[in-house]
Amino acid sequence: MKLYEQVASELTSRIEQGFYRCGDRLPSIRALSREHGVSVATVQEAYRLLEDQGLARPKPKSGYYVRLRPATPQLPDISRPAQRPLEVSHWEHVLDLLCSGETPGVLSLGRGMPDITATTLKPLQRALSEGKRGDSLRGFAYDSLQGSPELRQQVARLSIDAGCKLHPDDIVITTGCQEALSASIRAVTQPGDVVAVDSPSFFGSMQAIKAFGLKALEIPTDPVTGISLEALELALEQWPIRAIQVTPTCNNPLGYTMPEARKRQLVSLAQRFDVAIIEDDIYGDLSFQFPRPRSIKSFDIDDRVLLCSSFSKVLAPGLRVGWAAPGRYRDQVMHMKYVGTAASSTLPQLAVAEFIEKGGYERHLRRMRAQYLNGRDQMITTVERYFPAGTRISYPQGGFLLWIELPGDIDTLQLNNRLQPNGIRIGPGVLFSATGKYRNCMRLNFSDKPSAAQDKALQQVGIEVQQMLQEIDRVA
Repeated sequence: MKLYEQVASELTSRIEQGFYRCGDRLPSIRALSREHGVSVATVQEAYRLLEDQGLARPKPKSGYYVRLRPATPQLPDISRPAQRPLEVSHWEHVLDLLCSGETPGVLSLGRGMPDITATTLKPLQRALSEGKRGDSLRGFAYDSLQGSPELRQQVARLSIDAGCKLHPDDIVITTGCQEALSASIRAVTQPGDVVAVDSPSFFGSMQAIKAFGLKALEIPTDPVTGISLEALELALEQWPIRAIQVTPTCNNPLGYTMPEARKRQLVSLAQRFDVAIIEDDIYGDLSFQFPRPRSIKSFDIDDRVLLCSSFSKVLAPGLRVGWAAPGRYRDQVMHMKYVGTAASSTLPQLAVAEFIEKGGYERHLRRMRAQYLNGRDQMITTVERYFPAGTRISYPQGGFLLWIELPGDIDTLQLNNRLQPNGIRIGPGVLFSATGKYRNCMRLNFSDKPSAAQDKALQQVGIEVQQMLQEIDRVA
């Protein structure tokens, strides 16, 4: 451990043991510097780390205090999807969500959009501008099919934090994580095959399953520990599953992070039944835990895990820079990438590589983790204030997405239509199922800093939900 990590670890132990309680003032920077015999800069770094972990918060001209955390909300139930492979539907609703953010005057509460206004992104903007003005024409030329060596080297370096030991040649740069996922799915399946998925599941991978003529087998999923390995094992024994597609770290949309022991068990299960695992790790770097949780790929000893990610959720989706570490399937993924988009855009790759190399990525991560952690707690408090009794709320361990399970027979597709005149859109739950389950659920985004506009919009959502419940009661 580095010196600042040692100081942070000691403070964390004191907080967990109750030596410092919620709301208590923590030792001053100079006092800790003297106590541990380290520099002021080291203590400042330790406190920044505690901010990232959600354990401390600064008060201007006062110091650092133990952060007050809201109680864990009543979590959604364990999902119980259909127990057979099914064709994926609901493309029209996915398209509606994707297009809603392009409508002027509409507050889209359900999109998977990060905060792109942070000042920590300015060095990246400069790198892009300087690349355009530079004498070299490399940014205007085709890049290699596998992606720029500079970016692949930086991705390999970052993957160490997730427990991986990747060589730059193991990595394929893609046009966002969507291409990484779709190329990986195509690389290991044939039309008619079955893909097991966690449920609810990211609609992007579900729509890829639909487009390639595959069937999805949704597996019951716990809002804390993730996909049920027991149910998955039964499914593997019963159905000819070709691949398992999961988002085990800072899951979209439930927000859980699968414990390491269960990640190991999942790899063992895949080895036993000789199936591939397609791991979506796009939110992994936004984990509120320290150190960052290990990926499933880090436990992969026979290269059957295809790790997919991108910089869309951490930096900006408009960059369209993603990547895959496909293991034994690298050649097949590169072929699928070629027939899809061929080479990825060169200039954004070079700019992102420079941003990482110069330390901008780590600084931006710190800012966003702290902001999103605060946003999670604020939105949970707001939802509990405005939504009816019986509402269940996820407790994300990272990222910026919240999953809401409403009481009664509320249909969130109808709710979305009722909200439209108010310029508000949500992410209806049916998008996250192959078969239209989760009609009483929705996904919300807390990436933006809490604001009066967001509070008013959530209040309006709560009013509509209450009215719908009353209408249902009158009919009954």
